[in-house]
Amino acid sequence: MSMHPVWRWIALLLCGALLLELFFVGRIAAMVVLDPASTTVQRSEAWQLLGEGKIRQWRQQWVPYAQISDHLKRAVVAAEDDGFVDHGGVEWEAIEKAWERNQRAEQRAQATGRSAKVYGGSTITQQLAKNLLLSGERQFARKGQELVLAKLLELFLSKQRILEIYLNHVEWGPGVFGAEAAAGYYFGKPASRLSPAEAARLAVMLPQPKRFALQPESRYLAQRARLIMRRMSSATLP
Repeated sequence: MSMHPVWRWIALLLCGALLLELFFVGRIAAMVVLDPASTTVQRSEAWQLLGEGKIRQWRQQWVPYAQISDHLKRAVVAAEDDGFVDHGGVEWEAIEKAWERNQRAEQRAQATGRSAKVYGGSTITQQLAKNLLLSGERQFARKGQELVLAKLLELFLSKQRILEIYLNHVEWGPGVFGAEAAAGYYFGKPASRLSPAEAARLAVMLPQPKRFALQPESRYLAQRARLIMRRMSSATLP
């Protein structure tokens, strides 16, 4: 008896989903020993710069974990994910709080006619999962995949390796990716020589790097950087 067309399509979709997950598992397992050459976000940015004839603005250089200033590591952990060394890749309480804040922001936006500010609640591991392997679209299915990939990253990689890959690929401005490129672009020095103040300023840029690249002297950036500097000493590194 032949399979009903509907069930055939369902079987094909399930097989496709399984193959995709196996592909992700293979990619992540390889990162135990291989440094990823690029991320989904970087490739998208590269195509955009190429289309605009600005590809020469591209900056990135991989450096080992030991060659990235501890000041920057502490600043990023303090600013982005102060529970990084303790959680298993996902902070469910932070996700719940972000969802509640987004609901309130959406209600205010509907009442005032303004756009709603979106709050993330993502850990460093989740951000790495999204940047490495997923698109930037805000969809429920993509968020679910992000959570699965975050758990896989934590399963295969050490905390130090996750932070190393994150710091070498995260965006710090148009065509500026990774700690070494950011340190050179903004301060004219290698990532190993960043001061606490410089590290704090870079960490504060991460949620909106392109915006802050255009507003390097903004009052918010300076105030937030001072706050991060006070929190850096209590940030735990892997």
